Amino acid sequence: MAEETPIPRDFYARDPEDQKLLLQETWCDHCQQVGLGMTEPVEYELFGIIFIEGKCCQCGETVMTELTDDDF
Repeated sequence: MAEETPIPRDFYARDPEDQKLLLQETWCDHCQQVGLGMTEPVEYELFGIIFIEGKCCQCGETVMTELTDDDF
């Protein structure tokens, strides 16, 4: 299986309202809670899927959002 390198994307090029929603609507595996928020967002594409990764506002652990066609 071939490895693919993540393709960086500019999270801040998104509409400010979209940014706000994406930073608020999160799930933290560590806290086991929804909607705690995310800081330090990094957006990238991997295997044709767009991800936004950052840190949970409550515990600081990594949280990741996978964007689907429904999110666009």
